[in-house]
Amino acid sequence: MLPSVNNLLDFFLPSFCSHCRTKLKTDEEHICAECLQRINVADNERKESEFGRKFGDNKIISEFITHFIFEKDRGLQSLIHSLKYNNKFRIGIYLGKILAESNSEFFTSRKIDLIVPVPLHQLKKAERGYNQAHYIAKGISRFSGIPHSENILKRKKFTRTQTKLSLSEREENVKNAFKKRRHANVEGKNIFLIDDVITTGATINECGKTLLKSGANKVFAGSVALAD
Repeated sequence: MLPSVNNLLDFFLPSFCSHCRTKLKTDEEHICAECLQRINVADNERKESEFGRKFGDNKIISEFITHFIFEKDRGLQSLIHSLKYNNKFRIGIYLGKILAESNSEFFTSRKIDLIVPVPLHQLKKAERGYNQAHYIAKGISRFSGIPHSENILKRKKFTRTQTKLSLSEREENVKNAFKKRRHANVEGKNIFLIDDVITTGATINECGKTLLKSGANKVFAGSVALAD
C-alpha cells in the first residue's frame, strides 16, 4: 500500500510541538496532545467572575467568552509567542477554531454580524508583518461562518506595552487610541471583538466604546485566554 500524502509530508517536512519540540503526530496541530492537555481551561465560574471584574461596570461589552487560562511556561505561552514573533500565523487560525468550537452555541445564537480583531498600530504591524488577532478572527470565521474584517477599527495612537502597567495606567494608555475607519459601516450591527489574551480588559473596552459611538448595536468580546 502506498503511503498517504500526509504521511509523506510528515516524513519529509516533520512538524514539532511549539512547546516541548517533540515531533507531532499526523492528527496534531502546532502542539502535542500532552502539552495541550496541560493548559488550564477557564471554567464558567471564572469566566463570569472575569466578565464582572473587567466589563460589568461600564456596560460597553454585552458578553464575553474565552477558553484558556494564560500561564507562564505552559504550552499556550509558547503558542502565542510563536504566533506573534515567529511568523507562525496559522497558529492564530488554530486557536480561533478552538475558541469557536468550545463556544459554538454562543456564535450560533447571538446574531453576530461581524468579527473584528483588535487592531495594531501601523508601525507595530509593519514591524511584525501582520496582526495576530486577525488570524484568530479568521479561525473563528472559518468555523462559525460569520464574516471578519480588520478594516473596521484603526489604532491612531502608538501606545507603550501594557505588560507592566496597572489598570488605571492601562486605561490611560489606550484612552482615545482607536477610531472607526472612514468607510467602515457598523451602524446597527452586532460586533464581536477578538484579541489573543485579555488581562484587564482596558483595550477591549476602549475598542467597544469606539464601536458603540459609531452606531454599533451591541459589542461582544472574546479572547483565546485570560491572564491575571
